[in-house]
Amino acid sequence: MAGDRFERHKQPWTPDEIQKLHTLAKKGTALKAIAKALTRSEESVKARAKQDGLSIAKLR
Repeated sequence: MAGDRFERHKQPWTPDEIQKLHTLAKKGTALKAIAKALTRSEESVKARAKQDGLSIAKLR
């Protein structure tokens, strides 16, 4: 699990990533899938979504 750490710690969000986040969130994509698609942690994705007023689908 140690090799699974994110190398992009505290990187600023690019406009491209923000747009992708919005698109995936609107499609109802799960948090885990969005985090993987953006190569960011789930916490980071959740925080950015909250900042932008997006709701992310919960895993069922």
